[in-house]
Amino acid sequence: MSAVQKKKNRRILQLVALALCFVMFDVAVYNLFTKRYIDHRSDEMKSKSVEVSSNLPFDADSHIYKLDVPQKLSGDLPVLDGAAALFPMYSAFVNAVYPKDSVSFDGKDFTKSSALQFTNTSGAYKAVVDGTADIVFCAKPSKEQLEYAEQKGVKLEMVPIGYEAFVFIVNKQNPVNDLTTEQVKGIYSGKYTKWSQVGGDDSYIDAVQRNKGSGSQSAMLSFMGDTPMHRSLLGALFGRSIAYSFRYYVSNMSVNSDVKILSLNGVYPDEKTIASKEYPISSNFYAVYDSSNKNGNVKVLIDFILSEKGQQIVKQSGYVPLNQ
Repeated sequence: MSAVQKKKNRRILQLVALALCFVMFDVAVYNLFTKRYIDHRSDEMKSKSVEVSSNLPFDADSHIYKLDVPQKLSGDLPVLDGAAALFPMYSAFVNAVYPKDSVSFDGKDFTKSSALQFTNTSGAYKAVVDGTADIVFCAKPSKEQLEYAEQKGVKLEMVPIGYEAFVFIVNKQNPVNDLTTEQVKGIYSGKYTKWSQVGGDDSYIDAVQRNKGSGSQSAMLSFMGDTPMHRSLLGALFGRSIAYSFRYYVSNMSVNSDVKILSLNGVYPDEKTIASKEYPISSNFYAVYDSSNKNGNVKVLIDFILSEKGQQIVKQSGYVPLNQ
């Protein structure tokens, strides 16, 4: 083999080796970073956090619980809005007591004339304060949402209509199955940075947070109290994640077979432990309205929600009713 050919072959080997290095680097980046954050949900779930089109009232193929109530509301129908996790429930309220022509959905969004709307927690609280919604269904408002209502001179009436659990989730391969509430606070404050400090392996902890103003983020801030939250750079880059949401959303709406719900203080969140408050972060969710609202049907609808049939909808929608 000539010297020229040998040189050419070495050059080819060098290029092949360089290409393999790039491939290995890309694979490593994918496995370490990209793969952890790929969202496999539908486009509608990604944009709205709920598949509205699959949970519409008056739709034969809808996933909501359907209860036939002969006596329908008439006249000035309250406009409803609320949190993503509660949408199937308040859609079921509409299906039960609203006339069919009261809801208009164009395939992507509700039209302005529709009595049923969906703008998520932050949008719903703004809507009820601004007067574009009559009743919204949400967890407790954030400090900013309460301040907005105060600035606008609106007093929010909050009527408890059921119970739900605030839960923490990890990958199902994570050996940790239970944490104390103090350990959770330690994780989210930065006191604990590795899973080995709370009974797990030696990997870093990635303490994932939710969007500001969301129901989950407001609930988490309430849980943390005066303790500030911190997400470490090493955890974000290399760690095993922990995240939080409401039980129904994790179990029924954003189902992911790769994650599991943790028990807290040795108690797993199920219907019994939520109703008994044995699970440590069990709380009400609410029907919220402006106390100065003059629409007489607001009280009529809330009375229905608190009735036996209304609470049946709460239960069959996957939540824990008040009279459990």
